[in-house]
Amino acid sequence: MLVIKGGTILTPEERIEGGALLIEDGKILEVGKDVAVPPDAEVIDAQGKYIIPGLIDAHCHTGLFPDGVGHEQSDGNEMTDPVTPHLRAIDAIHPEDMAFDDLRRAGVTTINTGPGSANVVGGQTAIVKTWGRTVEEMLVRAPAAMKMALGENPKRVYGEQKKTPSTRMGNAAVLREWLTKAQNYLERWERYKRRLAECKAGEKEPEPPERDLRLEELARVLKGEIPAHIHAHRADDILTALRIADEFGIKKLVLIHATEGYKVADILAGRGVPCVVGPILFSRRKYELRGMTPKNPAILSRAGVKVAIQTDQMSAVKYILFDAALAVREGMDEGEALKAITINPAEILGVADRVGSLEPGKDADLVILSAHPFELTKSRVEVVLIDGKIVYRKEEG
Repeated sequence: MLVIKGGTILTPEERIEGGALLIEDGKILEVGKDVAVPPDAEVIDAQGKYIIPGLIDAHCHTGLFPDGVGHEQSDGNEMTDPVTPHLRAIDAIHPEDMAFDDLRRAGVTTINTGPGSANVVGGQTAIVKTWGRTVEEMLVRAPAAMKMALGENPKRVYGEQKKTPSTRMGNAAVLREWLTKAQNYLERWERYKRRLAECKAGEKEPEPPERDLRLEELARVLKGEIPAHIHAHRADDILTALRIADEFGIKKLVLIHATEGYKVADILAGRGVPCVVGPILFSRRKYELRGMTPKNPAILSRAGVKVAIQTDQMSAVKYILFDAALAVREGMDEGEALKAITINPAEILGVADRVGSLEPGKDADLVILSAHPFELTKSRVEVVLIDGKIVYRKEEG
């Protein structure tokens, strides 16, 4: 049993001065000002410190594009086919990637990591904790989402190979083609199930359709079992994503990057489409990033869009607090910025029952900081817990 007491517990909704948390078996048991300290409990004195939920990045590539090694070790993009929904991030995540240690030291406790954006359909992402010996120990949920991409990346990768897609029209056409194939695949299986149910005793049972792993996995998006996470920077790509989602009845849609989301913030808010925004600290190295502005999270949030801030990185996920602080400087409400790196990504990813806030029953993932998290010149991560285990403690001196 562990008690953390004396600190300022900071959540988007409230601030508990001199608060305490009681933790047992990896879960938060109690939070508040009047938490009794069991006589046998280990105690961490957090007086003068700030306690926040473990940070969450809802879109990154940690463990698939390893940090500190060359391209030959990269496992993030299968650039041999523009449609690869059957690829699984859990088969490529390297738990010993040195980036995971960087993330823990920065207070990042949960990430959604997965394929890059070379393919129109890149494969399945996975939600993992940043601590564990194996992927199975780290795993929160897989598959978490189906990664898809519009815009420059797929058309550049396959255009250079003289293949389809080589234009934005090609991106959309390829996605429509394979979603149509997935619809037809579902219909074939539904017909088979109906015929099987109608089959009388003694009659020959109908032959089942041949299984197709690519269509089987893509069909999960159509059935609403997993969300489509669609990479889209420009406003026109964002609207293409909405258009295709409407055409195929995709209800679980999350926009990744939404760099020009501020141009269509009213449309996104009206549609209730969440945006995983970022990276904010980035160059305009691609043409489609020319409209990038650090004001984007604030504009989207004020319009009523649910915003999560992401880094789109590997080791640089450790700078997610910097991104959130920059969003505050550029007009985002401080509480909304904290939500954007804690409870909002948890809700967008569908794991808010476990992570994202400091509440009884949730995983004991938290960060103790020396000052307010957005006071970047003063605030240092001092202690990080994942599942109630201290995974990082700042050395004295």
